[in-house]
Amino acid sequence: MKKIFNSIACVSVIASLAVGCNKSISNRTAGLPALTTDNNDLNAGGWKPVLLSRPDSFSVAAPAATNSPAYLADLNEIKSLQQNISKDQQNSIKYWAAGSTLRWNEIMRGLVAKYNLPTVTNSNGTYPAPSSTNPLAYPLFPFTNPPYAARAYAYVSAAQYDALIACWYFKTKYNQAAPYKIDSSVGAKFISKTDLPSYPSEAAVLAGVTAEMMKLLFPDEIANIQQTAIQAEQATIASGAATRSAVVAGEALGRQVAELFIARARGDHAGTAGGTQTDWTNFQTIALNLGQIPWYSLEIPQRPPMLPLFYKVKPFLFDSAAISSFRPGPPPTTNSPELMKDADEAYTYIKNPSRDQIGIVEFWADGVGTYSPPGHWNAIAADDFVKQNWSEVRMARNFALLNMAEMDVAIVCWDIKYFYFSPRPTQMEPRIKTLTGIPNFPSYVSGHSCFSGAASAFLSYLLPENAARYQAMAVQAGMSRLISGIHYRIDVETGLTVGQNVGSYAVARAQADGAN
Repeated sequence: MKKIFNSIACVSVIASLAVGCNKSISNRTAGLPALTTDNNDLNAGGWKPVLLSRPDSFSVAAPAATNSPAYLADLNEIKSLQQNISKDQQNSIKYWAAGSTLRWNEIMRGLVAKYNLPTVTNSNGTYPAPSSTNPLAYPLFPFTNPPYAARAYAYVSAAQYDALIACWYFKTKYNQAAPYKIDSSVGAKFISKTDLPSYPSEAAVLAGVTAEMMKLLFPDEIANIQQTAIQAEQATIASGAATRSAVVAGEALGRQVAELFIARARGDHAGTAGGTQTDWTNFQTIALNLGQIPWYSLEIPQRPPMLPLFYKVKPFLFDSAAISSFRPGPPPTTNSPELMKDADEAYTYIKNPSRDQIGIVEFWADGVGTYSPPGHWNAIAADDFVKQNWSEVRMARNFALLNMAEMDVAIVCWDIKYFYFSPRPTQMEPRIKTLTGIPNFPSYVSGHSCFSGAASAFLSYLLPENAARYQAMAVQAGMSRLISGIHYRIDVETGLTVGQNVGSYAVARAQADGAN
């Protein structure tokens, strides 16, 4: 498989993967200026972390004195690098200067799009499953379907946030200025000058923690991810933002924080979310015993359901015992006039869709080869976040809250889907030929609506001036599934409510984490 992280130009390649209608990541971020913060958030070391018990849970050695031979050697390295910066090195610095949290989020979306590929059948008609224990065999691990993607975004973002809380704690503790503040012959190359202490380096903390998390989630990309982390750190040194000692300390801190999240991920039950044939049959049996027509895969041959036990994954924002409390009442029974009326409505939409309706369906499809519905909301958020001039730690905090809501709503949504095991409109009304692919899991409630409801609820709190737009986008995302013939209206409307209910937990956490 072609490696895609061999140079900074190749980092840009992953960011420019085509991921759907008008959704090229490169188009969103081309030509971004260097990050200029309105507030360094020097109190961030006291914000509430996700897993860290306290920001000084790990030790970071004090930096060398600025008049010491070790520090002077670090300064000389920077001066040497800055004497002859090539065009490629300039591009590398400019790329990362726009914000490391933003750039790693883009790279993450590119990886999700790259691995969002369902498997084809074996010769005997069965489907192989990706295996984390043999990730390089076909099918490559992971398959970044929406639940997996939501969980991946959450773990990376939450780990970044905790790592930066610790970073800010040590920054204020040691209070060592940036090299260009200490020695006027050191330039600030293609970056904005700041009064934020430079030790340990926040860019290196992010490189260390993100690399470790991504290596867990995308094991076939280990060499590429590590090379990208090195490039981010080299750009930081050459820019004059931090010394090599600050980078080494930052990377070590980031990797230590990542271990907390890796340990949690290994025990959160995601590894068994695929279930077994016994589990799949049991869902059908329960529905039949209730006199209902159960959902079944419309693929030929039938594909196993997508992650039917994902509802057992441990959430971030609330206790696992609360998952069932989000469960709404049932959809119409499968032999009821109400359900057939709903199926007829879906058929009406797909019979003669307008150009605008087709555009809406395509824009929100987020299927195979894309960064998935949670990734779409990350892209929407990134477009707005970059305009806010937030510090790296605040940017990470806001991505973390968004993505923990997206992961947790995936857990809740999958609980509802497999609890009711409701057939899709295409199963109940054979005349429906959907405008996009048919997801391989039950209908009620809509995953797009759940993800969109949760994201819009949190983003509306975070950026209230955009609330009306976020709410309208969430409704449009949900309606795209009705227009395409994939869902009933009740799936969409109930899913939006479920999503908003989960999103409120992210809002409550934001209100109490000390960052306001």
